[in-house]
Amino acid sequence: MSDDTLSSRIGLIRARMEQACMLAGRPSEQVKLVAVSKFHPASAVEEALKSGQNIFGENRVQEAKEKFPALREHWPDLRLHLIGSLQTNKALEACRLADAIESVDRPGLVDALSRAADRLGRLPDLFVQVNTGDEPQKSGVPRYEADDFIIRCKERFGASLKGVMCIPPEDQDPAVHFAFLARLAHEHELIDCSMGMSADFETAIMQGATLVRLVQRSSVTVRKPDDQPFLNIRCLRCPEKPSYGRLYVSDRSRLCVRRSVLAMSWNRNDREA
Repeated sequence: MSDDTLSSRIGLIRARMEQACMLAGRPSEQVKLVAVSKFHPASAVEEALKSGQNIFGENRVQEAKEKFPALREHWPDLRLHLIGSLQTNKALEACRLADAIESVDRPGLVDALSRAADRLGRLPDLFVQVNTGDEPQKSGVPRYEADDFIIRCKERFGASLKGVMCIPPEDQDPAVHFAFLARLAHEHELIDCSMGMSADFETAIMQGATLVRLVQRSSVTVRKPDDQPFLNIRCLRCPEKPSYGRLYVSDRSRLCVRRSVLAMSWNRNDREA
């Protein structure tokens, strides 16, 4: 991944963001880019920093811990957002590492974050993740519980509760879900809406997003010959559904071809002809 190539990609994304803001009648400064750096090495993050990108999203606390403390020494303006489902036993380390946690979605995690904040004397910015499609395989507060949960979080965390986040269902119009989330933020006087990813971030901006999350594309090409062994991927919570993708296996590498591996299992008996 060359610096010039990464700079060009970031420039193109920002141009599209500015165009969407113009169409929505919004200042471009209202929308920030969160570059999702999961599975990318620290060197790739540093290349993005050199290109002017300073907000990054990570799914896993351990991966963030391996990359970002050293980067902060040279890039003090760097901001780290944890965007993946967070286990309660990782709350302390998450509060120590992150500038924002975008996946607050249950009372047990609220308690764990509160204890961590008391112990550390600091609390990152917090976002309530809302499961706008009420999908059983996804994290997030169900729609019908969102209002009460946000109220409880505001009582607990005060001004540290900054916003809301969602990931719409893939088979539905995302604009409906983005509009719901923006309305929720407005009603609860929250300043940030983290919504929109690579396929729909322009729609999210039109609906009021203040943060959009885009994956840093790798320049590495992975060969997948027809005779390479593979395993199907199925959702543990929805076993009746067809496989969601394949995991190709070689002696040197393994690659999940889906962007999300949460609640997934590898079924070795589902080899296709």
